[in-house]
Amino acid sequence: MPYTPRPRFGIMTAPSQVDYHDVLRVWREADTIPEIEHAWLFDHLMPIGGDPGGPAYEGWTLLSALAAHTRRLRLGVLVTSNRFRPPAMLAKIATTVDIVSGGRLDFGIGVGSRPGHPLARREYEAHGLPFHDSAHAVGSLAEACTVIRRLWTEEEPFDFNGTHLRLTGAFGNPKPVQRPHPPILIGGRSSSTLRVVAEHADLWNIPGGDIDDAVRRSALLDRYCAEIGRDPAAIIRSIHLPVSYEQPGATRDAIGEAVDAGFRHIVLGLAPPYPAAVARWVTDELIGASVAV
Repeated sequence: MPYTPRPRFGIMTAPSQVDYHDVLRVWREADTIPEIEHAWLFDHLMPIGGDPGGPAYEGWTLLSALAAHTRRLRLGVLVTSNRFRPPAMLAKIATTVDIVSGGRLDFGIGVGSRPGHPLARREYEAHGLPFHDSAHAVGSLAEACTVIRRLWTEEEPFDFNGTHLRLTGAFGNPKPVQRPHPPILIGGRSSSTLRVVAEHADLWNIPGGDIDDAVRRSALLDRYCAEIGRDPAAIIRSIHLPVSYEQPGATRDAIGEAVDAGFRHIVLGLAPPYPAAVARWVTDELIGASVAV
């Protein structure tokens, strides 16, 4: 009988419509609970839900602060928008966080916001960032993953001349703590993104909500892996599931469906305001109950 790895549970605290000290409180609590193994932020420069004029923190800066205040949790951004930062700069930022955390970074990246999401689209215009079409975004992501991995692992400067990215004398020093490099998690569901996942990712994340679609996308990823000669089992399947404080049974059901469908990396999204001792509540009401079933 093939070995099936146990599910590994984490939390996601979107750093928007919330105070820094509230996020810090939740992460510090989670860091003391072994059943919670990873924690995540998102990457938006302006709110994409709630009050459009409300607060939103820059994800990587906040992640570095939280890394310094925790000791055990694996941590990351679910997922970094490849549209916001030049990839070589992002590689340097991620290396810094991996060092600050003592080697606990899971590097999450994706193409960036969907063009049809108006509250996400506005953050590009507001920050003077270009918003290219999907084909450009996916092609840029593939090149970014290549360059970032090389900056993390190669000992000599190199040039890179891609369709979207050109670097001269690129070199990363220091290197990340984790060798050969931090695990790469790519988020997305489009077929073009899944081809990038097949080539570059150690983990693949998809938003929950439609488990049948998630299963179909996972099967498509299997096919793309087979086409390039990669073992599909080499890519851990991750899913983000929103938590209902009022109806924990519905969240437990969603967790059960995801685990049964082969998703072994479960990210539980916590909506603000965070209840007191929310990490313990998540552990007792959701993780413990799901593992016991």
